[in-house]
Amino acid sequence: MKFAFILAKAVAFPVVLMCRVLGVSKSGFYAWRDRPESARSREDARLAVDIAAIYKRSRGRYGSPRVHAEIRAGGVRVGRKRVERLMREGGLRARTRRRFRKTTDSQHTDPIAPNLLERDFRATAPNQVWVTDVTYVPTAEGWLYLAVILDLYARRVVGWAASEANDTRLAMAALSMATTARRPPPGLVHHSDRGSPYASADYRRALDASSIVPSMSRKGDCWDNAVAESFFSTLKIELVHEEQYETRPAAIASIRDYIHFFYNLERRHSLLGYLSPVEFELKTQVAALAAKGARARPATSAAVLKRFITFL
Repeated sequence: MKFAFILAKAVAFPVVLMCRVLGVSKSGFYAWRDRPESARSREDARLAVDIAAIYKRSRGRYGSPRVHAEIRAGGVRVGRKRVERLMREGGLRARTRRRFRKTTDSQHTDPIAPNLLERDFRATAPNQVWVTDVTYVPTAEGWLYLAVILDLYARRVVGWAASEANDTRLAMAALSMATTARRPPPGLVHHSDRGSPYASADYRRALDASSIVPSMSRKGDCWDNAVAESFFSTLKIELVHEEQYETRPAAIASIRDYIHFFYNLERRHSLLGYLSPVEFELKTQVAALAAKGARARPATSAAVLKRFITFL
């Protein structure tokens, strides 16, 4: 690494002086410089280009695990530690987490549903359990409130809505998107915090109309809704903290692109074996059909693709 440093700085400082300061011989430096490049070095250079392209395409959102998964998905066999080293040498790091403020208003007298999940965030199929929450996004016009519903099975966003008001209409708009797109079977569990929009009579009637079973976190315990909290943390790290929105419509358009075209379709999730939510759902759907020995008719295949690839 000393020789590489000397080579990089040779235009600015005399080689002889740098060799003396760093305690290496001049002849050793020139022998290193003139040595033919090894096959591994050439491969590292090619990998570094691919890594930089993936990192740029993810807008700096991917760390070494997801970059490694992306390279492997392209058919290249490479170790994760090698990717980590090349990213470190290239100064490529994923964005870090920041703390953000909760928006829950639980000071109300509406009924509270029991906590049916008890922090068990597993699901064996789509449309068994949905989790939902609201967060805020800063804009030059003021706060924009974002309500999101995720399906626990593939951590897919199945419904969302944004508004300048954190109220029942916001939560119901996200619910309407989810139920219209997914048409869940009776008995689906819907988990939220104790916020007034989710406890309101209108929201409870909307859940009942779709035969959805409500579940709520314990008071003031964010870990009871950890999956929704984790999504918002990811959204803030990968998008919101990197932007300065002049208007609420600009923020909504940015969030829409992130959810539709990156998070659901492309973003590799560690819990899903580094598949995206849509890939995971599609893969398991195909596997289920194969396990039953069923041959989907063309119309059925088209319906499956439309359901899983076309977002809402």
